[in-house]
Amino acid sequence: MDEIITINKRDLSVKEYDGQRVVTFKDIDTIHNRPEGTASRNFKTNRNHFIEGEDFYIVKPSDIQKDEIRLSEINNRGTTFITESGYLMLVKSFTDDLAWDVQRDLVNKYFRAKAIKSTFSDLSPQLQLLIGMEIKQKEIEAKQQEQETAIANTNQRIDAIRDVVSLNSETWREDCRRIIAQIANKSGWGCIGIGAVYNEAYSIIDFRAGCNLERQLNNARKRMRENGASNTKINALSKIDIIARDKKLTEIYIAVVKDMAIKYGVCE
Repeated sequence: MDEIITINKRDLSVKEYDGQRVVTFKDIDTIHNRPEGTASRNFKTNRNHFIEGEDFYIVKPSDIQKDEIRLSEINNRGTTFITESGYLMLVKSFTDDLAWDVQRDLVNKYFRAKAIKSTFSDLSPQLQLLIGMEIKQKEIEAKQQEQETAIANTNQRIDAIRDVVSLNSETWREDCRRIIAQIANKSGWGCIGIGAVYNEAYSIIDFRAGCNLERQLNNARKRMRENGASNTKINALSKIDIIARDKKLTEIYIAVVKDMAIKYGVCE
């Protein structure tokens, strides 16, 4: 067959065997962005659960009828073709967000599309027209939603860029704190990883400024202790406070946070 259906931005040639649509292991790996051989390996591992003639077929060139499947897609030893039920069993281990979207599209746009077309052709011309108008409206709404989402994402990127570019010596502590939280979130570290982002920034500052923030912090706490400061105040002192006392360190810190924002894609 010459019909092509696009799933996950990948073209999938329509293949039918024994009156139903089928896919190959290569098709599954391609549309799911999986390494070649993933679907085949899953099938072999769980082979005892698949029923031939229901979940899959092993097809040889002599088995096919005209326009069912291209001969180039079948080898002489026989090629395994997976049905809808076999496909759904095969991708149970694909649990990422993309896999769920691909499964839905493949089932609705590929496996069940033929049945939908057959049912549609049995309807009256008037009803077909109404359904066609409804489908067109849904497509328009989906396109609008896609555009609105794209605009929202663009605005978020603009806001992120503005946050990074607008870093200055007056509000630098709060601005840097917000950007570091964004870096942790962008990296998938969340709240737990904020400390790791700060530590990376401190290490870079030590290197660029030729200093040792940890030693400076310990010395400052020692002086506070000698001057009779409470433990609460001593423990509250941080490396950020040490940086704030030195204009050069402050400038370096701001530059480091900007660099890290770019490195971790906060502005993307």
